[in-house]
Amino acid sequence: MKKHIFAVAATAGLAALVSGIFVMSSSVAQPAGLVSRDSLRVPENYRMRYEVLGTWAIAADAGTPGAKEMHNVFVSPGAIAAYRKSGKWKDGTVLVKEVYGTSTGNMTTGTVSHADTLKGWFVMVKDSKNSHPGSKLWGDGWGWSWFDAGKPTQTTSTDYHTDCQGCHIPAKNTDWIYTQGYPVLKR
Repeated sequence: MKKHIFAVAATAGLAALVSGIFVMSSSVAQPAGLVSRDSLRVPENYRMRYEVLGTWAIAADAGTPGAKEMHNVFVSPGAIAAYRKSGKWKDGTVLVKEVYGTSTGNMTTGTVSHADTLKGWFVMVKDSKNSHPGSKLWGDGWGWSWFDAGKPTQTTSTDYHTDCQGCHIPAKNTDWIYTQGYPVLKR
């Protein structure tokens, strides 16, 4: 067991080192084909190419132990360093939030929830110039879209005001992103 834990820790450390080297040499840019006036898509291979911003656990309903959802959030290469430097998201920054249903059970450490079934993705692209006027998926400095699991190129969002922004109202003063939940952004 100890060898397994050490191997996982060593692998994670090497991945972080490689990721750090990649980030230092990258700029924030939108991947080709990710964005159009009326649609977005989930970036290909984002788990391998993007930086991990953080994870949110969504508490289960009252009386139910554990979490009902886990949200893993990734951000385009170079975005964390750029944000730490300026305190703002650069145009072209892409955020991908994976939304998972969970499984909860007892382990030696206590009651534990883990990501189980992918429900879908939420994608945002920073666009401070609001370069897609008239599009119902773009506005307030971002492109916004939800994608059901298994359909990373077909958004189900039709209007960001009604489909997406409601969950972000409390984060309006931090450019619609819950930055307080991401320790990696702290300077």
